[in-house]
Amino acid sequence: MAGGTAPKFQKLFTPLTIRGVEIRNRILSTGHQTLLAHDGMIGPDLIAYHEARAKGGVGLIVTEAARFHESAMSDGQELLAHTDGCIEGYAKLAEAVHRHGARIFAQLSHAGRCSKRMQGGLRSPVFAPSSIPDQRFHTMPRAMPMTMVEEIIDACGAAAGRFAKAGLDGVELSVSHGLLFAQFLNPETNLRSDRYGGSFENRLRPLAEALAAARQAMGEERVVGIRISVEEVEHGGLEQAHVSEVVTALKDQGLIDYVSTTIGSMAGLGGSVHVVPPMEIEQGYVAPKAQALRKAVGLPVFVAGRINQPQIAERILADGMADVCGMTRAMIADEAMPAKARDGKLDDIRACIGCNQACIGHFHNGVSISCIQHPVSGRERRYGTIEKAPQAKRILIAGGGPAGMKAAVTAARRGHQVQLLEKGSRLGGQALLAQLLPGRAEFGGLITNLESELARLGVEARTNAAVDRAVIEREAPDAVILATGALPYWPPIEGKEDAHILDAWQVLNGQANTGSRVLVADWRCDWVGMGLAEKLALEGCHVRLAVNGLHAGQEIQPYLRDHWAGKLHRLGVEVIPYARLFGADGDTAYLLHSVTGDAILCEEVDTIVLAQGGTPCTELEDALEDLPIDLHLVGDCLSPRSAEEAVYEGMQAGLAV
Repeated sequence: MAGGTAPKFQKLFTPLTIRGVEIRNRILSTGHQTLLAHDGMIGPDLIAYHEARAKGGVGLIVTEAARFHESAMSDGQELLAHTDGCIEGYAKLAEAVHRHGARIFAQLSHAGRCSKRMQGGLRSPVFAPSSIPDQRFHTMPRAMPMTMVEEIIDACGAAAGRFAKAGLDGVELSVSHGLLFAQFLNPETNLRSDRYGGSFENRLRPLAEALAAARQAMGEERVVGIRISVEEVEHGGLEQAHVSEVVTALKDQGLIDYVSTTIGSMAGLGGSVHVVPPMEIEQGYVAPKAQALRKAVGLPVFVAGRINQPQIAERILADGMADVCGMTRAMIADEAMPAKARDGKLDDIRACIGCNQACIGHFHNGVSISCIQHPVSGRERRYGTIEKAPQAKRILIAGGGPAGMKAAVTAARRGHQVQLLEKGSRLGGQALLAQLLPGRAEFGGLITNLESELARLGVEARTNAAVDRAVIEREAPDAVILATGALPYWPPIEGKEDAHILDAWQVLNGQANTGSRVLVADWRCDWVGMGLAEKLALEGCHVRLAVNGLHAGQEIQPYLRDHWAGKLHRLGVEVIPYARLFGADGDTAYLLHSVTGDAILCEEVDTIVLAQGGTPCTELEDALEDLPIDLHLVGDCLSPRSAEEAVYEGMQAGLAV
């Protein structure tokens, strides 16, 4: 339904006006760290990132948290708003976003105790309302002197004034996820006896005064709001009734125009998973809590939390649960999602699968944001425009996993004639196995999205079509892309003839019975070992997970790792760290301690399941060694890694041919 609003999304595309600022639809990109700032300032990379989403049809963008007082600053690649030097960058960003019809608010945040606060490789003092340790960063903060609290309030107003000068439409104070203003609100973390502690009114005072300062600086024509966790889901964290009381008090004092809701806390491992909830968590799960707050306070309420499809957002809005839906990761995966939904092109949307690998996962690895499905995200200036090739070529791609599929999509967009051949009966490669693990079905969306793109581009994709040298000589393509993947790696295991040993693929494909007592030998230390352990435990097995690393899930994004560790604990899975598989016999697995080499014996084992990674399939590469042809290797056949590298390299190969 090009050019109009699809009837099923009438709520989603109804404008919303807050304090005279009209937002064209109910789709929000919430404040999220991108690590695209340069020396604390907004530069071309961050502008290009947000402009792509404004052009793609988002209604409102809230920029990532900016630090506005020196007590919150560290060596991280964070935005700074403590001097007038920030105004120019914010002004350029606002102009770029406004040019495409979207609105933009800035977010101000102070982590308080929820920070390591690294500076020059050292831990700097961390300041909070009181000296109450945090359970995630293992920080013991220093109680803020009253003068510092007053400075922070003034600094909040000064930063808001800079945003007003830059032409932004509003400002949002972060009270979410157990950060500084939430720490002041919470009687468990605010033990002060001065005017900023004790009674409810005193604990509210820092936030109320900061909001008043922001309002004065922003003027009456701009919007002032807060983001807050409806509940922190953490021991000693804020609960829903308390949060409702806080928001009601702020509304009654005329200090806020809206409230943006989430749940969770950064102060502990249990609550932090909700900061960016992975695919294992139900879609739209925060909305009922947002609805209760909306009924209580009577303000526009925004909500976020696994809203990755426009259909989910429409239902939330239609049911009166919220007024605006945060769909941040949905637009990291597809910046044009709003426009596609508006025009009724739902099959064209590249849906977020909640893997957390390249969005928040990149942040925790200290690198800029992206998406495993859409490597253009965060790299808009480099890959944002795909140019047609000077000359159309015939491209043959061997292997129909994520790497080969992405290569085919990219090459086809450049105008090439692409032939994608897959020896198996289905496209998808190892993603077909990943989706079989408990709670990981959504990972299959990676395949579905790529299949959709292949179909739209008219790519010839054949299954049950093995490729060898003869095929390539017969087809005589201009270029060949090898995406032949990997096979499970079996390490040397003494006595393996006398033991029952399976690899992960055999278990997931249901090719053998594991028995009731299983040892998962996990070299990868990622989602495969943890997923197998969960699957087998759910099937009634007694499971031991031996990881050749510090802990289970060492190599995966922390929120997902911690959430999964909690599930394994509840299932009674025994985790053995620092353990490398060495040998086996009829009912015993012999492990070695990874550091000391000491023996670790696991007795009464029916089956050993290997999660040992992959070994690259190079047979076709070897067979083509002396053939004069333009040859490119991508994904696991180059080096077994993850779907992110496979998709990225597939895109690069598609651009290179």
